[in-house]
Amino acid sequence: MGTQGHGYVGGPLFEDFSVGQRILHSGRTITQADNIWFTLLTCNNNPLHIDERYAAGTEFGRLVINSALTIALATGLTVNEFSRNGINLGWENVRLPNPLFPGDTLWCETFILECRTSRSKPEMGIVTGRTIGRNQADLVVISFERSILVYRKPGVPDIASRVSEEDSDQFGSE
Repeated sequence: MGTQGHGYVGGPLFEDFSVGQRILHSGRTITQADNIWFTLLTCNNNPLHIDERYAAGTEFGRLVINSALTIALATGLTVNEFSRNGINLGWENVRLPNPLFPGDTLWCETFILECRTSRSKPEMGIVTGRTIGRNQADLVVISFERSILVYRKPGVPDIASRVSEEDSDQFGSE
């Protein structure tokens, strides 16, 4: 089988970002099944996310998407165009001004706030972006700032070149 296909797989590098840049990301419709799976997986037993009768009696009048799922989904939607070659350093200023409901579609955009070379890893840079997520009615449901450590050109290290002959033999040779 060999080691082909284990190197750089696309996505932006440090030099592809500039302060003020606006990046549009794809959207995704979230279902109640998504919400239940995520809520149970994370041991969150808040009935607002899983009990329709309870949720009907709240100010929202219906089930609400787990806010941890909202941040996970918004982060995931940004990966291809923002952090595919990055290492997440953290989130700041997370805000959830409006709830996301089952059946809503989340759309995100990221604005680049800062780009700088890493002091400890000069082959990488640190990029900070502000992501804003909106539902299909254009209501902001989430915003956050996220910093990533991202490879500079020439790019992501070629993992295949680090696989020894001995290691590649275990997968069979070409």
